[in-house]
Amino acid sequence: MSPRYRNGSNQAGTVVAIVADVMAVILGLWILMYLLDANRANDLVQFVHNVASWLAGWSRDLFTFDKAWARVVAGYGLAAVVYLFIGHAIANRMHRH
Repeated sequence: MSPRYRNGSNQAGTVVAIVADVMAVILGLWILMYLLDANRANDLVQFVHNVASWLAGWSRDLFTFDKAWARVVAGYGLAAVVYLFIGHAIANRMHRH
């Protein structure tokens, strides 16, 4: 981390960036688990799926590709990119002030 991210006045921006990163990681993890055909009966897989479904509720069925894997990658991937973009934009804005 650069020194400006370690400054106490910028802690809120750092928290926003970390939250956005965690949200994107969860969504990416679900995409990976889906593509690798993870065991849906596993508690960890169920937890990641439930959290990812909640995070991507607005984009989950946005696209209607014929292949299920394409719908998962597009819907959950879009949510991950949006969370990263908006989260880091807000964090950068907070770091400037």
